[in-house]
Amino acid sequence: MFSLNLPDYNTKISTKDNKPVIFDDLRRCYVALTPEEWVRQHFVHYLIEQHNYPASLMANEVSLILNNTKRRCDTVVYDRTLNPRIIIEYKAPSVKIDQKVFSQISRYNIVLRVDYLIISNGINHYCCRMDYINNTYSFIKEIPAYSSL
Repeated sequence: MFSLNLPDYNTKISTKDNKPVIFDDLRRCYVALTPEEWVRQHFVHYLIEQHNYPASLMANEVSLILNNTKRRCDTVVYDRTLNPRIIIEYKAPSVKIDQKVFSQISRYNIVLRVDYLIISNGINHYCCRMDYINNTYSFIKEIPAYSSL
């Protein structure tokens, strides 16, 4: 598919109805292999394998209601008491990460109020730490380890 700025992992790719599919370990099923899904699967494995995120505390395609409209967060990471701590938004490698993408994930955060927002197109990764006391956020250089959440 695409070369990413993420470690490789042992992907499980197949075909269904003559279209490529990839196994999603979090949803425990095969899903359509789109460029965005390629990024998602690599990023999820990166978090699990490099930052010790428990797969059991992560979920893909998390539904929420925003302004009476159903939306889906690409990935949500929870703490051990099942409070959401991170929202992750993925884009295809060809998609430029711009203000529109940040606005999208910020709208999801109106509902979930997490500590971190992460955006990745597989090439560039951005992580913001939210500061609700001062009503600000700051970009941080590294994706936090799960133990530091």
